Amino acid sequence: MSAPVAADPVSAAPVSAEPVSAEPGPTSPPPADPDPEVAGDPPITRLASDHGTTTIAESVVARIAARAAAEVEGVSSLGVESGAIRGVVRRIRGDEFSHPGLGVEVGTRQAAVDLTLTVEYPAPIHETAADVRRTVIDRLESMTGLEVVEVNIVVSDLAIEPSGPADRSRVR
Repeated sequence: MSAPVAADPVSAAPVSAEPVSAEPGPTSPPPADPDPEVAGDPPITRLASDHGTTTIAESVVARIAARAAAEVEGVSSLGVESGAIRGVVRRIRGDEFSHPGLGVEVGTRQAAVDLTLTVEYPAPIHETAADVRRTVIDRLESMTGLEVVEVNIVVSDLAIEPSGPADRSRVR
């Protein structure tokens, strides 16, 4: 007589009540390690070790990226200056992701960053963008252990400091 069969509550696959060896047999493949993103878990950063798991919130990754970009010489500010656009971003993404000019996508092992910034005049824009990209990647990879697959940069404005009488307002 064969052992009773029940359905696994998670996968609805039949499960045998017979004892199963913990060691894979010579003809059976080793058990598969399910990918959490395929299994339906939310994409969050989990760094596992023999002593436990560390979870890094997406907002922390965003803060690291914002701070790293702001450290680069030639960057005046992050984001667009319009308060209306900033308000729309907050409503869409939520207050916890309200870093102006910054979007991050974080998976279990990788991250991608989108930055909008203002560059100071006369900084070379292409060199400033390359420095921002390099700094953001270095900081995120060293602080989180994530592989940064891309850092997309939009330079939305050029900050020009008034330098003399020609730049002053005519209205007093």
